[in-house]
Amino acid sequence: MQEKKNPLLCDPQIGICEVPSSNTALAQADAVSARQKPIKIVYFTDPICSSCWGIEPQLRKLKLEYGGDVEIEYRMGGLLPDWSYNSGGISKPSDVASHWDEVSLYYNMPIDGDIWLEDPLDSSYPPSIAFKAAQMQDKHKAVAFLRVLRELLFLQKKNITRWEYVVQAAEKTGLDTAQLRIAIEGKAKELFQEDLQLARRMGVRGFPTLFLSDSTGATEMLYGFKPYEQFEEKLRKIKPAITAMDYHHDWKQLFEIYPTLTLREFAEVAELPLATAQQKLDELHGQGELSLISCKNGKLWLRE
Repeated sequence: MQEKKNPLLCDPQIGICEVPSSNTALAQADAVSARQKPIKIVYFTDPICSSCWGIEPQLRKLKLEYGGDVEIEYRMGGLLPDWSYNSGGISKPSDVASHWDEVSLYYNMPIDGDIWLEDPLDSSYPPSIAFKAAQMQDKHKAVAFLRVLRELLFLQKKNITRWEYVVQAAEKTGLDTAQLRIAIEGKAKELFQEDLQLARRMGVRGFPTLFLSDSTGATEMLYGFKPYEQFEEKLRKIKPAITAMDYHHDWKQLFEIYPTLTLREFAEVAELPLATAQQKLDELHGQGELSLISCKNGKLWLRE
């Protein structure tokens, strides 16, 4: 029997959390054409994808600089259906713990792999379906909901397949939990399957995968963890005249837009060296301006 690729063995060198092999020919014609804004990005991700957590700083800066021209549509990819995998030294949840600690250091984003020792997830499908249910209520709140789920998982070691943590994320982002429950048990499952089918048609084989397109159908793909400059390069290939918007780099305004920021995120959006960003965050925390959540591999600063 052919060995299946383990979806949780994310390769930090190429920045990919890869699903079992599929047709890799890109069906670019299936890319959703841009509506309203000149450029549309179809972003295939998964709530437990560590490489997707790794590109949060780039995406947050992209939204600040190009949000007026770019619409991002979030699609779920189904990273971990179950544990019927055995490859790369990973055959059970506990094998993921040290791997996540390694990628945390590589991406310089806080991830505590001990979740896989203390309360491991059986699948990424339940939080993916919960995200589709959140999208049914409000697509902007759904993105915030996904962010909170990831913070609960990566920093606080919470098993986000459990309803109590779905409720916690929903309440924090202003979603109706009763409606969410109904959608999770019904329509959201269908929407999740539609995402999986679209991913297969477009040849998605790992996460993060982003398809950038304009109204003419011109499409570029960005696959895996890439520096911010490559995000901009892809945008300019689609729309050469695109211009980055000016935005305020003051810490108060940045935290007004993004209530929680990691060190690397703050350095990215504030355009500061990591050491300078660290000094500033420590200073603000010492002054009582920011609180923080710590895990063994980093911190998350928040202004509440």
